[in-house]
This record gives sequence, structure tokens and C-alpha cells, in this order.
Amino acid sequence: MSVWTVYILLLKASLTSFSGLGSLPMVRQDFVVTAHALTDHQLNTAVAAGRTGPGPYGLYLVCVGFLAAGIPGAIAGFLALITPAFLVIPLMWWIGKRADHPRVRGAIRGLLLAAAGLLLSAAMPLTQDALTGPFALAVIVASFGLLTFTKIDSAWLMAGAAAAGLATLLF
Repeated sequence: MSVWTVYILLLKASLTSFSGLGSLPMVRQDFVVTAHALTDHQLNTAVAAGRTGPGPYGLYLVCVGFLAAGIPGAIAGFLALITPAFLVIPLMWWIGKRADHPRVRGAIRGLLLAAAGLLLSAAMPLTQDALTGPFALAVIVASFGLLTFTKIDSAWLMAGAAAAGLATLLF
């Protein structure tokens, strides 16, 4: 896959998402399903690598670029990640004047609901790839419960899951 194609596909995903992982369905469709440049396992790896480090949740786009086209792909992913930031100021000026209009608010709510549905549809195949046995299922259920019903920071949750995984390898 060419570096230019990686940049354009990741830019498209970055421009059309409202949150870091909101672009995941589009990235999966473009890189896994259509172009076959990545597997679901590689996409899971990119998401995990992007989430473990500090920075925005969309940082996984750099990892996707790297897996698709090496170092030049990682640079293309980084550029695709930061390009929308340069477009925010004129966009906010334009939307700011219209933000109180009921149609604009309704459109924004509709887009958020559509993004949530797309994220769910992309998460299912990735979850199936990550679900490798009873231990993985227990970690998924425990993580969901802790994130849903407590105020635990996700970094502590990942550290605990990593420690549990290491403990199963040692014993």
C-alpha cells in the first residue's frame, strides 16, 4: 500500500470521527476488509499500542500507518492525525454562529449516534479476535464491569490485566 494511500485513508478516518476510536470502523473497513493491508489481529495490536502510551486516543492511527507501510506509513499516520487540528479554527468559527440552531444540534446528535453504532459494529470482529479463551473472557468481563461501575483509571485497569496475564504465564 502506498504511503499516499495510507495518508488519505487515515485522514478520511481522522476527519470523520468525533473521538479517538470513533474512526475505528472506517479504518477496519479500509485496511482490513477492502485493502487487506492488515488483519484484525494487527488492528487490535495497533489499537492496544496506541492506547497504552500517553496522548490522544487516535494515536493508534500512527501504529496502523506503520503496520501498513513501515516508517513512512507511521509518518503518514501522524500527519493524518494532526491535519484536522489545523482545520478546527475555521470550522469552529463557522459552526459557532450556527450552534444554537435546532437543526444543527439535531444533526450533531444524529452523527454521534451513527458514530456509536459504527464503533459497535467494528468492535465485534475485533472482540472475537481478542477472545482466545476463558481467561480472556474473564478479563473482558471484569474490565467492562470495572470501567462501567467504578471510576478506576483505564491505565490501572490495563496494568492489572497485564499483571494477571503475566501471572498466568508464570504459574
